[in-house]
Amino acid sequence: MTASAVEATERPAHRDPNVLRWLGAYTASMIGDSIYFMALAWAAARTGSASGTGLVLAAGSIPRALLMLGGGVLADRLGPRRVVIGSDAARAVLVLSLAAILVLTAPTVGVLVVVALLFGAVDALFLPAVGALPPRISTPGQLARIQGLRALAARGSSIIGAPMGGVAVATGGPSLAFAAAGVLFALSLPLLLSLRIRPLPESETSGEAAAAAKAPNAWQDLVGGLRYIRRHSLLGPLMLVIALSELGFVGPLNLGLILLSEQRGWGAAGMGWIVAGFAGGAAGSALLLAVRGRVPRAGLVMCLMALVGAVGIAALAQVPTVAHAAAIAAFVGLTAGLAGALCGALVQTAADPAYLGRVTSVSTFFTYAVAPLSYPVTGAAVALWGTGPVFVVSAAVCASGGATGLALTALRRAELPR
Repeated sequence: MTASAVEATERPAHRDPNVLRWLGAYTASMIGDSIYFMALAWAAARTGSASGTGLVLAAGSIPRALLMLGGGVLADRLGPRRVVIGSDAARAVLVLSLAAILVLTAPTVGVLVVVALLFGAVDALFLPAVGALPPRISTPGQLARIQGLRALAARGSSIIGAPMGGVAVATGGPSLAFAAAGVLFALSLPLLLSLRIRPLPESETSGEAAAAAKAPNAWQDLVGGLRYIRRHSLLGPLMLVIALSELGFVGPLNLGLILLSEQRGWGAAGMGWIVAGFAGGAAGSALLLAVRGRVPRAGLVMCLMALVGAVGIAALAQVPTVAHAAAIAAFVGLTAGLAGALCGALVQTAADPAYLGRVTSVSTFFTYAVAPLSYPVTGAAVALWGTGPVFVVSAAVCASGGATGLALTALRRAELPR
């Protein structure tokens, strides 16, 4: 590597052109995601079948859950950049093809279900690979800052993508919105192709990891990755914390807020203010981490933020006004956002590079596959006991993740590289 290349890799992430290219590609993909889901919902609604609409919106989660761990194996076998490029290209072709079909004919439930299934399958490859890319484009000391930038991009993409999708649907129907999403997926490709990928450092790759990378088949790769996580002193506890935190967090902060707003008479506008408060707090934590770059005693801070944020979750269902709920949601967003970003950075710095795709797929699996299972449980529990007790129980589950981390010395003392 030349002296100029070494100097470039040591720049702060927000000044590194390589990181900024990755960030631009990631942002374009995330905005495309938001527009795609908006267009899919409207196209499904136009079929005139309520049950069909629900089927279309749920279809993509099935392959995403079933194939997520396999996506991590593929990222480790082929390299994360290849998988991200291939999946973004596939999403562009798929969505642009659907846009062309809708220009010629009205949407049907069958066509939309097939597209949702295919998109979910490609997503299962994209998500682990894009999460495994940061350690390959920058130095370990910049990974916390990159997690902050990534969280900022994700929040910004949601804010930009939903209105863009709405305007596109209103102007030209779902076909125009799908076309816009496909173009954004395609725009990410030149940026991804221009990335400089760091080779796996031999000093960080153990003999066991190298042997696992040469496993004769994908199943052995997957089993080897799960065994590696279970035996790792830091990654095993981190996955347990992620699982508990997501199970306690996703239900009340998604379905639970809808039910709470209905019960209190706050309506959609009130819920919008609460969600905006949460998004603002999460963006604040992302900006803090992106600017600061490193948080001392990251493991301890992560666990404490999970505990403190759980108190806010319990309080959400106890306050009398939208203004109070929005303020508490901002607090929850700030603490949960900081805990999540630190957790992601710890995962990426602790994992051996040869296993990073599989490790990322497991953490992503809890977020996108396991945690949504709490939706029906949350709905049934609210119907039986009301929002107050359900939010308290959810907060206790979330707090158990932070308490577990504090009880485990390896995680409590975990540090990010300088």
